[in-house]
Amino acid sequence: MVYYIQTVQDINSDVVNELLRKICTSSCPGLLERMKLCLSKKPLPSPTDRKKFDHDFAISTSFHGVHNIVRNRSKIRKVIWLVVVLGSVSLVVWQIYSRLVNYFTWPTTTSVEVQYVENIEFPAVTFCNLNRFQTDAVTKFGFIFFLWNIVSKVLHLQEISANFTGFKEAIDFLESQQNFSITEFVKKNGFYLNNSTLLKCDFFGKPCGSQDFAHVFTEYGNCFTFNHGENIEARRKVSVSGRGLRLLFNVNQEEFTDDPALGFVDAGIIFVIHSPKKVPQFDGLGLSSPVGMHARVTIRQVKTVHQEYPWGECNPNIKLQKFSTYSTSGCLKECKARHIEKQCGCLPFLLPDLIEVKGLCTVGTHNSTCPVPCEETEYPATISYSTFPSQKALKHLSKKLNQSQKYIRENLVNIEINYSDLNYKITQQQKAVSVSELLADVGGQLGLFCGASMITIIEIIEYVFTNFYWICILFLLKIPEMTPGASPPQNHLGNKNNIEEC
Repeated sequence: MVYYIQTVQDINSDVVNELLRKICTSSCPGLLERMKLCLSKKPLPSPTDRKKFDHDFAISTSFHGVHNIVRNRSKIRKVIWLVVVLGSVSLVVWQIYSRLVNYFTWPTTTSVEVQYVENIEFPAVTFCNLNRFQTDAVTKFGFIFFLWNIVSKVLHLQEISANFTGFKEAIDFLESQQNFSITEFVKKNGFYLNNSTLLKCDFFGKPCGSQDFAHVFTEYGNCFTFNHGENIEARRKVSVSGRGLRLLFNVNQEEFTDDPALGFVDAGIIFVIHSPKKVPQFDGLGLSSPVGMHARVTIRQVKTVHQEYPWGECNPNIKLQKFSTYSTSGCLKECKARHIEKQCGCLPFLLPDLIEVKGLCTVGTHNSTCPVPCEETEYPATISYSTFPSQKALKHLSKKLNQSQKYIRENLVNIEINYSDLNYKITQQQKAVSVSELLADVGGQLGLFCGASMITIIEIIEYVFTNFYWICILFLLKIPEMTPGASPPQNHLGNKNNIEEC
């Protein structure tokens, strides 16, 4: 049986004991008694045993330097080794802290790799006529210029007045034609692709035609995409650089016209080169080829891989409803469509940029409406021009097409798109520090300064846990009996020193 002396003041002891008794009897009656009964059956280590346990740990631990403090009989050496150990521990704590701070800044590195291949997938190319409507259709429905004027002013955030020419005519027509769809009107009366507008199509030495193009609708009206993503069979590959897609268009300026007052003053073909899985995006990215010109385009393929947050800005969990593959342009289209449909209950064939001005659809960061894709393929292009056709070729084409030389100069557009090399560049964003590298770095610091390892950490945890366990036992056994109606402890000595048996 172990005895010990506890010195307390009478009043404070009574108050504390009474408070502890009320707390335990009200919240966990009987629990403390059972714990004390269980603990009392186990022998408690004596101060000598605890001191021996500390000594055995110090001389046996794999934490370098500690045993030198205990075993040395010279006080000077003990002090020296104590300073060495404390200094090493301070250094390792500082090093580990700096490593953790660096890791949680989510650093990244960017690697660039060039892959050479025997054949490479050809991109999708979307072509549009800079003239959107047929003259006959516009003459029959003159109000279409008014509607397009409204759309143009909305796109450029200009004020719309009710005094435009054709305002009354457009209103009367729309009231009489409730089911009128400007989208269907543009599809039916806009630019089309057939044997009269696509005079020549050649891909890697093999002929192609309008059936190899898929119709898409953009801000330029009717457009047509070669090597469309949804048509798996149309995905073409080339195996020789310098050979690719060659096209000869007839823009038919006499049949298609736009109002110059609205800013439509160009004649030719505008096209954009993009991934077959991505929707075409013309804003600031379209390449133009005027009539009477031969445009030679050389392209390269660049794949970019972004890390997801917090290392990068992409969000792999975002899925689009109308597009199978996520892209920023496709996400923006759906975002704008949702806002327009929510406000007016309809979807315009052109979406106003006012949505972007108000910041309703944001782009770029991980928490924006449309973050960057985790993987994307771009096709940087270099374009050069030459006059088309030459004087000799002009006479030949004039006879072949049965058109005047002036018509040939004012309507034909020749476009050639080729790969510069059979390779693609991969730009990959990578984690600068992975979890395994962080653990290796921390382990290296522990080994360098303290000679510690994972086993050393377990030894220290075991030592701390054992001492904590003993402290808890002593604390619980010091709490007096806390049963309902228990009388305060008697003052056996008649002074402030109480002797209790545990």
